[in-house]
Amino acid sequence: MARSMDVEERRRTVSAAAWRVLARDGLGALSVRNVAAEAGLPPSTVRYTFPTQSSVREHALTLVFDGTAARIDALPSDLTGTAYAHAVLVELLPLDDARRIELDVYLALGTAALTDAELRPFHDRVVEEMRQWCARILDALGVPATDAEYETRRLHALVDGLALHVVRLDPGGDASWAIDLLDRHVAELAARAATTS
Repeated sequence: MARSMDVEERRRTVSAAAWRVLARDGLGALSVRNVAAEAGLPPSTVRYTFPTQSSVREHALTLVFDGTAARIDALPSDLTGTAYAHAVLVELLPLDDARRIELDVYLALGTAALTDAELRPFHDRVVEEMRQWCARILDALGVPATDAEYETRRLHALVDGLALHVVRLDPGGDASWAIDLLDRHVAELAARAATTS
């Protein structure tokens, strides 16, 4: 049992180090040697946990999904309608250091996934989960099924665009405008759904 916990702790340590290397130095610096140095571990230990550079990338991208999913799963279960939509959407924006690093990792590895066949399924999983969260939001707002596909794509694009603006165009700035924009969009969707039901 202790050995399993040691392995899991090492995976977390190496993954956190990989995120820091990616966020600070970019994708080109994401190597077993650099991650090992960042984690304060010998390269052989990192290679034991993640034998290839691809496995480090894949795990780092999986952690983006896992972190976001954990935050959303931790939301109060009694949230409905616009309150549910607001709570989920706020978790999808890079509003603190941890979420900004998540987005940096996602952007770097998402770009790499375009030409890396091994990484692509991990990237596609994150994109599909994002789409599913958007679909659940629309369902909670009562958006009719006839509009669901279009509105899911629109909300997904809006969240992705806002996230990029927050992290790239105004890093460290006040992101309340992005939350306000999302809240207004959600309110419009809810009002339109109420008139068609």
